[in-house]
Amino acid sequence: MTNCFVGIDTSNYTTSAAVCTEKGDVVANFKIPLPVKPGECGLRQSDAVFAHVKNLPVIMQRLKFFLHEAYRPVAIGVSARPREVDGSYMPCFLSGVAAAEAFAAGLDIPLLQFSHQDGHIMAAAYSAGVGKEVLGSRFAAFHVSGGTTEVLIAEPKACGFSATLKAQTQDINAGQAIDRVGVMLGLQFPCGKELEALALKNMKKIPKPRICVRNGCCNLSGLQNLAQKLWEESGDAPLVAAYTLEFVGATLLEMTAQLDQQIPGLPIIYAGGVMSNRHLQELLSRRSNTYFAEPQFSSDNAAGISLLCRRQMRED
Repeated sequence: MTNCFVGIDTSNYTTSAAVCTEKGDVVANFKIPLPVKPGECGLRQSDAVFAHVKNLPVIMQRLKFFLHEAYRPVAIGVSARPREVDGSYMPCFLSGVAAAEAFAAGLDIPLLQFSHQDGHIMAAAYSAGVGKEVLGSRFAAFHVSGGTTEVLIAEPKACGFSATLKAQTQDINAGQAIDRVGVMLGLQFPCGKELEALALKNMKKIPKPRICVRNGCCNLSGLQNLAQKLWEESGDAPLVAAYTLEFVGATLLEMTAQLDQQIPGLPIIYAGGVMSNRHLQELLSRRSNTYFAEPQFSSDNAAGISLLCRRQMRED
């Protein structure tokens, strides 16, 4: 049997479990999205916890069949908090911690706890083929999702990354803005994938976005109002979708430019569900030393947690 490392992540969007080998290959990445009612833009924490309680037995059964007679878990990692800072807490992660503790106790293997954000960074780095030349020294990480829009200056440490917050949104997150516009257009939450497909149908000139970025920090709440105004005036869903992505892209471009002015030359890893968008990747990839995850490793997933577990166990 092949030794492996298991990861579990229970975010406010997805229940997931992943497996990586001692060589660092992700060989399984199981995910179940949390259900959101049509017309709504997310879940209350109590509803998310309940959804995880229903999803985790299904995920763990898939994990059991995958591991059966082929892989031997030697440690399990879990997302226990949103970010690696004091006071970072979200009830939905307790569901995953409980499942991981039961898994570890049953097999008598170590349980390691990480942050959801560090898992995103690690999954993005893995997917982009980033190695020790980047992760072994200081780098920048953009975490852009429904729950976070942050620029971090990160350095490696045994249990993940030592990350200093450099810049962030001053109001809503990029994923929130995208989802609010998407729901307005009648799309199903989370709306990123459908909004991207809709934007590709646009054949009209996109109005120039009036973005707001100061000292590296952004404001995104105005996007919803501007998109609504464009929708009311044009009734053109593809145009509104394209405008929304153009606005987010221009904002991230300016945040990147201001970061480069302050700290030139840092490698940048773009992580988080929003960064699975191909249009945003195309805009930002014009900068050298820039890395993106594939879509399956951009959205919430446990792959990065399994990889962090492997890294810590091998360094101990």
